[in-house]
Amino acid sequence: MVCWYRHLFAFIGLCGLSPLASQPVTPFELDSNYSATYREVIDYYLALDPTSSQMQMHPFGMTDSGHPLHEIVLSANGIFDPVTAKKEGKLIFLINNGIHAGEPCGVDATMMLVRDLIRHQIDPSLWKDVVMVIIPFYNIGGALNRDAYSRANQAGPREHGFRGNARNLDLNRDFIKSDSKNAQSFQQLFTKWDPDVFLDNHTTDGADYPYIMTLVESQKDKATPPLGDYMRNSFFPEIYRRLTASGFPAVPYVNVRNTPDEGIFAFFESPRFGSGYAALHHTLAMISEAHMLKPFAQRVRGTYSLEMHLLEILSEQRERILALRLEAKENARNQKDFPVAWKLDFTQKDSILFSGYSAAYRTSAISGKDRLYYDKTKPYRKFIPFYNTYVPTAVVTRPLAYVIPQAYDGIIDRLSWNGVRMRRLTSDSTLMLEMYTINDYDSPPNPYEGHFLHSGVTVEKQIRSWTYHQGDYWIPTDQPEVRFIMETLEPQATDSYFAWNFFDAILGQKEYFSSYVFEDTAAELLRENPALAATLKKMKEEDADFAANPRAQLNYIYQHSPYYEKTYRLYPVGRVISN
Repeated sequence: MVCWYRHLFAFIGLCGLSPLASQPVTPFELDSNYSATYREVIDYYLALDPTSSQMQMHPFGMTDSGHPLHEIVLSANGIFDPVTAKKEGKLIFLINNGIHAGEPCGVDATMMLVRDLIRHQIDPSLWKDVVMVIIPFYNIGGALNRDAYSRANQAGPREHGFRGNARNLDLNRDFIKSDSKNAQSFQQLFTKWDPDVFLDNHTTDGADYPYIMTLVESQKDKATPPLGDYMRNSFFPEIYRRLTASGFPAVPYVNVRNTPDEGIFAFFESPRFGSGYAALHHTLAMISEAHMLKPFAQRVRGTYSLEMHLLEILSEQRERILALRLEAKENARNQKDFPVAWKLDFTQKDSILFSGYSAAYRTSAISGKDRLYYDKTKPYRKFIPFYNTYVPTAVVTRPLAYVIPQAYDGIIDRLSWNGVRMRRLTSDSTLMLEMYTINDYDSPPNPYEGHFLHSGVTVEKQIRSWTYHQGDYWIPTDQPEVRFIMETLEPQATDSYFAWNFFDAILGQKEYFSSYVFEDTAAELLRENPALAATLKKMKEEDADFAANPRAQLNYIYQHSPYYEKTYRLYPVGRVISN
């Protein structure tokens, strides 16, 4: 079906109709169990682009596949510049499609929505104050890796792409580390537009239930209180109400330990995920999860309905959303203490009215053991627990600025892509500041998304004098992107650059000693430092293993001597805490 639209337009021409007056159909509309290929998607939008003064599509950055990312901008007033749009009070709505190319509901739904908007099948007043920015297919490498089998638990479409991208990265784990060119381009596009609302379209895995649509909500507790209260009490409940009323019943994402009737708990969308990343920029964010076991046609139509209702809500509540975002940004600039790690609080719970199917067990034909199934002859509707409160596990006081060596150019790039303001030191400077020593951390035995992600990081902080050099970077925290800065540069943060291994070289000791040489030096050090000698003596008296280990004793003296390398486990990002 490559270039299918050309055949359609040719047919229309033979019938004496003008292609511009026609309503081009998507491949999905020709076959409801078919999802458009990457090439069909781009060809479709290229065909629409010249026909409307309200749409532009351009390449924007590169992806790992060798194909460019595309940026589609829809503006009822023909405003395609973010600065002008914001100056005129437009709300920016960013939609990302196909991050997991095997979950293409948003790809096909958005194709229809764009056509219906620019061909005025939808009331233009609905979006006159909303500028839509659309990524038509984010994971192009996954889209090109197309088959019928990679989503074993999913009801259609007949063919689809793959979850991993061209480098086999899960792009919905890549928003902070940004290993992929996809993520690097995305961050620059996100910064260009600074969207007020972000939607990332997906398909679920997991339990069975009657709902067609579910949403991973931007976590209320991680937002500034006015924004979090609005999302919890107004924004998301209104989305669920409208979706359900239009025939696409919806509920918060069904994230379960066992089965839904035992309760669901809010997904922890840390900044590695799209919605968690957007939250660092005070953007209202959500991940749509169309239910995998519903027919593909229902999932696409449900996603279309979600996007339509979002346009309605954003148009109606534009002024409130814009004001709340400004308030959130200003609050962050004045905030003293920042939570950087979180855990779900199981002592606090809400309840939601939930429609489900009774969980039951029968003998497995494979193992002969009990296996779970959902009995659709026994539906239920009842209140179930909803664990939706996260509490901080690490809180860090904001410094006046951070200082980072220019050697870490990969981090400097990532900060720059996200709009962080920095300046370079004009001369070598010895500063008195706060620095961390990494005391401990945990790492998994196997790689996760190409990294050995650190967790459980503990640090010791000390005030010390340290020399930074001409060209190193000074990063003030008095700026709108302060939350992004804090959650990437503080090593205890869940998705910090330290956690993602950008600083692992400091965790390896570079210099050691030869025992037979250092023996004489150690004896001299003990003579010069009676306190050290007394501590060593006490340790030998209290610890038989230590007393029996000459190398351990020499190492203890070495660690408390001027010869011990001062950069070992020293986190090189300084915290400026006073003028």
